Amino acid sequence: MARFVSTPETFLVEECPVYRPVGEGPHTFVWIEKQGLTTLEAMSLLARSLGLDSRDVGYAGMKDRNATTRQWFSLPGIEPAMTLAVEIDGLRVLEATRHRNKLRVGHLRGNRFEVVLSEVSPADRAQLEAGLHELARSGLPNRYGQQRFGSAGDNLQVGLDILRGTRRERDYRRRKFLLSAVQSAVFNRVLDLREATGGLRCVRLGDVLQKTESGGSFVCEDVTRDQARVDAGELVPTAPLPGGRFMQPPVGTPARALEDQALADLGLGPNELAEAGRALPGTRRPVVIPVTLGQPPLQDVDPSSVRLRFSLPAGGYATVLLQALGVAL
Repeated sequence: MARFVSTPETFLVEECPVYRPVGEGPHTFVWIEKQGLTTLEAMSLLARSLGLDSRDVGYAGMKDRNATTRQWFSLPGIEPAMTLAVEIDGLRVLEATRHRNKLRVGHLRGNRFEVVLSEVSPADRAQLEAGLHELARSGLPNRYGQQRFGSAGDNLQVGLDILRGTRRERDYRRRKFLLSAVQSAVFNRVLDLREATGGLRCVRLGDVLQKTESGGSFVCEDVTRDQARVDAGELVPTAPLPGGRFMQPPVGTPARALEDQALADLGLGPNELAEAGRALPGTRRPVVIPVTLGQPPLQDVDPSSVRLRFSLPAGGYATVLLQALGVAL
């Protein structure tokens, strides 16, 4: 069975930004490469080296620790030349240029991945190649990967403790990250229930559906009509990241019953996350995402190792794709 062990040599993650810096403005955008550091650790080290508060550093998304990752940060009031001279173990500034606004979470189209697998037999290679093309055709379940819940798997419980006031976390970004682990667990549980009762793409009355072209959402009132549009790729069902003020299926519909069941399965009340209000805004995300293959999508490294190349939209996990291919993690 093909195997993946995440190291800076076997795992490359490169951010695909929504926009490039324009070369003028009060913020300096830096394109960094890091190894052996989380995104928050890299931000903290970079801010400290430049005399900034880490809360002033902008970023678009989290990247893995045990990998070589490249992403943009924004820094207020810093000369680009100063950032290029920074020396930090495990972090290099590759490019620096000015921009007009701070970089915000979500300001990315997705991520490009290169993954090296070992212990690959000829049969594994054929299976991997066929699996990649099938995922490119049908899409990938949009699960949160296990790393979302911490190396010890305890982020969910810590997030629940913070939510219920039995634990405090002073760092705002870490608090938000831990609370969002609770949302992520609900999302994954909804996917489990959908898969067990008809499939991820099976439309239910009350489902919140997203238009694939515009991103607009609406509630399903005609299952037959909307199922045909899902099958045609015009729509995709969504699942909740529950919190304050987000779109939900109407009470009494099958879709609402399924989502309430997911909350109950995790020991959460139907409004427990919503009551967090502005501290934990709710949203929804598609249950399936597209997979874009790189060129070549699969390349031999040596007789028992291959390199996979693919891209996923923002929020997609490479490890989830590897699990879908049957790779041992």
